[in-house]
Amino acid sequence: MKILVINPGSTSTKVAVFENLDLLVDKTIRHTSKSLKKFDELIDQIEMRKKVVIDFLKSNKIELSEIEGFIGRGGLMKPVKSGIYEVNKLMRNDLGSNKYGEHASNLGGLIVFELAESVNKKAYIADPVVVDEMSSVAKISGLNGISRRPLWHALNQKAVAKKYAEKLGFKYEDMNLIVAHLGGGISVGLHKLGRVTDVNNALDGDGPFSPERTGGLPVAAVYELAFSEQYTEEQLRKLNHGFGGLVSYLNTNDAEKVAEMISAGEVFAERVMKAMVYQIVKEIGSLYAVTRGNLDAIIITGGLAYNQSVLQPLLEYIDHLGEIVVYPGEDELEALAYNMYQLLTNKIQLKKY
Repeated sequence: MKILVINPGSTSTKVAVFENLDLLVDKTIRHTSKSLKKFDELIDQIEMRKKVVIDFLKSNKIELSEIEGFIGRGGLMKPVKSGIYEVNKLMRNDLGSNKYGEHASNLGGLIVFELAESVNKKAYIADPVVVDEMSSVAKISGLNGISRRPLWHALNQKAVAKKYAEKLGFKYEDMNLIVAHLGGGISVGLHKLGRVTDVNNALDGDGPFSPERTGGLPVAAVYELAFSEQYTEEQLRKLNHGFGGLVSYLNTNDAEKVAEMISAGEVFAERVMKAMVYQIVKEIGSLYAVTRGNLDAIIITGGLAYNQSVLQPLLEYIDHLGEIVVYPGEDELEALAYNMYQLLTNKIQLKKY
């Protein structure tokens, strides 16, 4: 069974075709800033991105009619439980209208739906960023009327947690894990017997700062900035995610470049990198505290897990907390294919949005 997987990012479209669970072909198709500027709205990019996927398939002599499973990355929509969902009309409306927020991942379900529909097949998403399994206590923020909202790397976190459990011969639902996804955004989740009962909002200003996001900020300073008349609301949002973190301090979201700056003796770059690691450690430590020591392992994943200027000091901080496992990179394409294969072989149940 051939499975088509699509994962749109802000400046790229990752596409892959699997034969069952074996990768046949994949490609990261880059989109230049110039090519994206001509689109007024995110949804206007669908035809362009759909074409590059079709061209990729043609170049590999794969017909859409050969595909049995169509699955894309899930985007910003109403909170859902972990699992695989058919892309239905309600989901398409929510993703296309940006009702719950605008992000390139919104295009995943929309593109894969149009491709599947063209050959009379159904389309799916799995473990979108809005998966919500948080405990009622963890959602309380400290101000009545404002709740903590999970926006996190659910797909990759769930995938590596299950991979680790399977490696040991255990069920994911029988383990307690802390998973830290370190990428352009950083999310740290407590996986308690198959449910992520606490995790930071990696997009909107919660948890550690990251290469391009501010993480949590001192509230008083934020509202002073908001009412200073220096920025519009849209500019403030971009400062929060896009121009925060390493970008704010060092004008780059590339941690490898920061590592080069550190090697060249730039003291401030070293201090900022240490601060990011320090905040990641505090996030992991806070979740470790609420486990009361009942923890099987801490898993480090995401692109930053390749960066030794991040990974080594992080491990030195937390190596006394028990078993530490590193799965560098993001297995999102593989994770989507796995979910699609599980559905095609009737090993998991479809959930309805």
